[in-house]
Formats: sequence, C-alpha cells, structure tokens
Amino acid sequence: MGTKPTLHEVAAAAGVSLASASRALTGRSASPEMVRKVRMAAKRIGYLPDATARSLRLGGHPQVVFAVDDIGNPNYVQMLRAIEEELGETTRISVSATGRRPDQTVELVRMLSMGAGDGLIISPLRVTPALRQALADTVVPVVVIGTLHSELSIDSVFVDSAVAVGMVVDHLVDIGRARIGVINGPGNTNPGAARRAGFAAAVERHGLVRTDALQITATDFTVGAGVDAAERLLAAKRETGEPIDAIVCANDLIAIGAINAIRRQGLRVPEDIAVTGIDDTDLAALYSPPLTSVSLQSERRGRIAARMLSERFADPSRPTRRETVEATLVIRASTIGESA
Repeated sequence: MGTKPTLHEVAAAAGVSLASASRALTGRSASPEMVRKVRMAAKRIGYLPDATARSLRLGGHPQVVFAVDDIGNPNYVQMLRAIEEELGETTRISVSATGRRPDQTVELVRMLSMGAGDGLIISPLRVTPALRQALADTVVPVVVIGTLHSELSIDSVFVDSAVAVGMVVDHLVDIGRARIGVINGPGNTNPGAARRAGFAAAVERHGLVRTDALQITATDFTVGAGVDAAERLLAAKRETGEPIDAIVCANDLIAIGAINAIRRQGLRVPEDIAVTGIDDTDLAALYSPPLTSVSLQSERRGRIAARMLSERFADPSRPTRRETVEATLVIRASTIGESA
C-alpha cells in the first residue's frame, strides 16, 4: 500500500488552491459547485480526511457510524451485532437512528464529511436524490447495506427482497393455499417497492387471484402497523366475501401483528389463515406459532459491510465492490402447523 494522498494533492487534482480545498472539505465558506468539485477529486485519488488518516496512521480507533431508520427493528440489531463483532476491537461504533426522515440521513452524511466520523455503514429504507448526492459527495468511506438504484461508485451488499417474496408465495402454493393476501410496507421505501414487485410477479407466475381486496399497505414495518393492516384486510374480506387462506407479510414484525389480528377474529393460524414473514429475526423462531419467514441474512450482510469498510480504510483507492447475498426460506408452524 502506497502513501496516503494529501490535501495538497486533492487541491492539485481539483485545480484549486489549498485553502479552497480545505474549505470545501470542511464545509466552510465554499460554494456547492466548489464542494462537489473538490470532493469528487478527493474520492478519485482516495483521499481520507485528516482525522481519519491520522487515526489509521497512529493505530488509533476510527469512529464508524451505523445509520438506520429504526434501531428498534430486530433486523438492524442483528446487523449491528455482526458489525460490532467484526470491527469492535479496533473501531468505535455509534448508531444513528434517523427516525425514517431522509433529510436527517442527508444531514448525517454531510456532518461526517466535516469530521463527525471516519466511516459510515448505512441501511436506508428511503433513498432520495438528495441522499444519493450526499453519499456521492462525501469523502469518508461508505458502505451501503441495500441498494441506491443508481450507478454511484459506493461499496454495497444487497439481498433481493422481490425474490424473497416469491419464495414464500411458492411455498404457500405448494401447501395448497390459493387465496393469498399481502400486507406490504410503505411503497416509498426500497423494501416496500421490491416486495410489491415480487408479489405481483409470483401471483402472475402461479395464476392466482389478484384483487385490491387482497392487497393492503401497512403504514410502517412494525407490529402495530401489522395489526391495523391485517384488520383492514380481514374487513375487506368480510365485505367482499372473498376468502383468504394465507397472508404474505413484508417483515416479521408486520406478520406478528397480523397473527394477533387474525386471532382476535376467532380464526386460527395456520388452519384458517397461514402467515409468513420476511427477515427471519430471532422473534420468528420464538413466537407462537413459530413464524415461517425468509432469512435475508442480516448478520451476514452486516459482517460483509464491516469487512468492506475495513478494506476501504486500508486502501481508499481500491475498486468498488458490490456483493449479493442469497435469501433462504425457513419453514415453521405458521404455515404448516405444529404437527407437520
């Protein structure tokens, strides 16, 4: 590994003065055009901000931020556990829960470029043009768990949610379910959009009935949102007379809420209605009945992301890596019953 690029080299690459380069990288008195020009040059030659470079050079502990929408989601807890196991001895790790607000995520990314941290692992539910631009402009190493739906040169690890939904629909059809409803997450999120597309493709592939009464969108990826959405789905079922014998839920928390709502109606899971989740969190195995779910390999994705960040610290100019992780179906009693 060669000598790390300096601020003087960034200035030369951008064709600006040393003072202009310094102001652009610290956010002081620089135009947006100057900031973008200097940061693009810094990324191109593999420059690290002074604090990061000094920390790595002296064997110190870089500060890494793990940014998610809701740290209460067990999916993110699994990722964090793996990140800490991979980086914990050599890195200080902090968690930023942005409260599902893209503007807060954008502000976090901008603050990192001004010295608030040395690296970022981010798993955003909502990716806006402003967030893509902020990630493109930042000079600190970044790894995305998910997809940005763009050609940005950023390390990432990805699992296909559309494929995951197809897996559970295939399973439900295999066990004889034919009137399958879906409770999706918000459509303006990456997983919501992917899972909607996956469900539509699976329904078409199997020639299943697809009506508005069988498709409900939850307001969030939470248990409470799952209860509310399932109650709306069951109410539509009563009003239209359309039977439902299975519900595909966008994640495990929504699925647990759906099971609670089904039971309140005096119905049984899975005898009357089978229920599936996505994420295969610890809750899926512990709930009663244990939940059939698709593992999106959260711990593995977190571990891969942490290793990518370590590699980027060691060699800021190495080629961008994009790695795909395969989802796996875990069948439990919420679809096949306790005695199966």
